[in-house]
Amino acid sequence: MEKLNLTGKVAVVTGGGGILCSTIAKNMAEQGIKTAILDLDKNKAEKVANEIRKTYKVDSIGVEANVLSENSLQNSLQIIHQELGTVDYLLNGAGGNSASATTKAEFITDDYINKLEDTFFGLQLESVEKVFSLNFQGTLLPSMVFSKDMLKKKQGGIVNISSMNSYSPLTKIPAYSAAKAAINNFTQWLAVHFSKTGIRVNAIAPGFLLTNQNRFLLIDEKTGEATPRGNKIITNTPMQRYGEPEELSGTILYLMSDWSKFITGVVIPVDGGFSAYSGV
Repeated sequence: MEKLNLTGKVAVVTGGGGILCSTIAKNMAEQGIKTAILDLDKNKAEKVANEIRKTYKVDSIGVEANVLSENSLQNSLQIIHQELGTVDYLLNGAGGNSASATTKAEFITDDYINKLEDTFFGLQLESVEKVFSLNFQGTLLPSMVFSKDMLKKKQGGIVNISSMNSYSPLTKIPAYSAAKAAINNFTQWLAVHFSKTGIRVNAIAPGFLLTNQNRFLLIDEKTGEATPRGNKIITNTPMQRYGEPEELSGTILYLMSDWSKFITGVVIPVDGGFSAYSGV
């Protein structure tokens, strides 16, 4: 059987200063992968890179970058070339939701007829656009910039971050749901487009993890207890718990490695069984 064959490779991790992607980047380092940690907040990116270098003795750099700016990404690519070399892998981890692109109501009932601001009609278009841009364009642009190195090598891998709500949209979060559904479609499209180049494109669809973006929906800030929505999620997750950040890493490393050389265009759920459960 092929080895993972990851040691010495160079991976770009967007959104790398956050909890999820910083954990994944550290797990990459355990496999000998050199990492470029990209984040809007340079301090966060450098902190993660410093931790990787100190703990795993593997090259890592923190780079300030805006995934919605091609110029910013091109500048970061120059730094990566100077410090680490050419790019082998890209993890499109930048993304997130916004409270102002979220409805307070799950359904429009008679109780909300006079409070339409709490429903679909109260969504702020600017926030919806920002959520969609961050998640979709923030995946498309880095793919454009960093895959050119892979194209020259005739090998490489892109892993996108989708979501459970890409399959069946969750209530309250229309912008995030639509953006992640677009990620699924884009992953398949780009996989086919790149299929003759040696570049593979796949995605994972995480189940529910507690993050800064969704905590306000799942945990009551006043009591610290699960909200009704949080209870629904746990009830409908057969493993009866939230996922942990490091539990995403194994699938990502597999999709980057030579163990998956004939796999492209797939979106793999990492969800504790959520997508398999009908609720009955």
